[in-house]
Amino acid sequence: MNSRKFPSEARRAFPAAKAPSQQPSHILVVDATSPGWASTCSVLSEALENVLCLACGLAGPCRVPLLSLYVVQPQQECLLPFTQVKENFARVQACISELRSLPAEGCFPQGGNGVLQAVQDGLQQFKQYSRHTAAGGSTNSSVEITILTSQPSRDMVKQLEKKLQDIDLVSLRRIQVIEVVKRDFLEPEDVEQCVPAEEASSDMAILGMDIEVQTVEDNVISLEMLFKTWLHDHGTEREQLHLLLPSGGFGHAAAPKNTLMCLKCDLQERLLDPALLLGTSDGTGRAADASSPWHLTAWPSPGLHKLRVLKALKSEGVCESVLYGLPFIIKPTSCWQLDWDELETNQHSFHALCHSLLKRKWMLLARQEPQSTGPNWNVVVHPYYVIVPSDSATLLVKAVAIRELLLPSAFPALLAEHPERVRGPIESALNNLEVEVAYNPLHLKSNLYKYLKSTLYKPPHRQQPQPREQRPERHQPRQPQSRAKAAVAPLLMAPSPLQTFRPAAAAARRGSCAGSLLPKEYEEFLQ
Repeated sequence: MNSRKFPSEARRAFPAAKAPSQQPSHILVVDATSPGWASTCSVLSEALENVLCLACGLAGPCRVPLLSLYVVQPQQECLLPFTQVKENFARVQACISELRSLPAEGCFPQGGNGVLQAVQDGLQQFKQYSRHTAAGGSTNSSVEITILTSQPSRDMVKQLEKKLQDIDLVSLRRIQVIEVVKRDFLEPEDVEQCVPAEEASSDMAILGMDIEVQTVEDNVISLEMLFKTWLHDHGTEREQLHLLLPSGGFGHAAAPKNTLMCLKCDLQERLLDPALLLGTSDGTGRAADASSPWHLTAWPSPGLHKLRVLKALKSEGVCESVLYGLPFIIKPTSCWQLDWDELETNQHSFHALCHSLLKRKWMLLARQEPQSTGPNWNVVVHPYYVIVPSDSATLLVKAVAIRELLLPSAFPALLAEHPERVRGPIESALNNLEVEVAYNPLHLKSNLYKYLKSTLYKPPHRQQPQPREQRPERHQPRQPQSRAKAAVAPLLMAPSPLQTFRPAAAAARRGSCAGSLLPKEYEEFLQ
């Protein structure tokens, strides 16, 4: 019997607790009874393994602290009880290998309530884990559930709404129903927009939230981008950035000169920092120092950043060579501690700013205010940033060079005329290049996943056998044996009958065997 089919038993041992994390734990429920499971299985396994190797390879606090994986076929089975993802990649990889080996479609009937049972069991498992870690002085207070299915998502939502009404959902932060759909082909320009959020389900008063319904393409890139949302900072305890603008008034009313309008925002990474990945450059990834005046950091969540807007810049007047560092996305805050009216006003003001900047073709030049005024900040260093609008409800912020960092550069003037013998080969070479309208990073890969998997994989240590000539010789005097010992010596060399027949004896005592497989003298001994 497969003991993993009973994940709620008290016998399960939980790993030792670590430092608390604002990142939620994750329960992934995979519906293997869905149509098309044979094709979904391989792309799902590859996408999940890719993202989890990133989570394990990134320096700093783990972005996916705990993961539990259920598969429904048609009864739920827990392939991975709650496991700390970081430093456990070998265990995660073994679980994904088991997921890959599941039978193809047609082997399991559809229907039943296996998915609902998996959700209930996962919540119970998390409750037990939280109780265990709380006793050890650590807490991880929230969990998100993601259900992957090819069945109609609306039907799944109705079943969940009905089933979860009588369950304690205090620790549940979010529940997603992801409907995996097939497409004949995926347009390259649409790959990044492969997770369109559908209209949310009807309000669910018992949850205090809506069940999110999304659709994803049945391919590695789409599922990978879905799982990468786990790597974002999900803390909503406070806003991360205050964008300070000169205060203005309606009409001709002039605001006081020193008053500032504050837009409360959150920072979101656009890219993962390659310097944080395991094995880069010097062999160790180092998280950005949140106390450094030279870095905006969205992970791990630092203290409050303040950017004071000084002036506007014409978009065409900023040279790309003076921008440096990783870009960050600025968006309106979703901090739950703000009241609803303030959140709504703040969001509308942010959208109005984006629209006005885009219309005027302006960027903003902003100065970062110091986070601390302690003795180490007697001389304050002020980094500067450029804030760039887009046609979405977000802003892009990048560091811009200042006088102290700028190096002298001589830029020779471009010649107006070139010899034909030089221009001809260059023109021919350029004509042979494939031209794309826009750059899509999803078209390029660098074997980073393969590198991380090989680096993170740690095979079990095995002691190397010594050559025969190096083995120590054993010189033991031969002891004279009595006739009785000589008679039993062959029996001592044979396998123990107790070890050989104990399983059969136990089965015989349970009545599962029709007859005994043991010699009579061993039956009497075991009894």
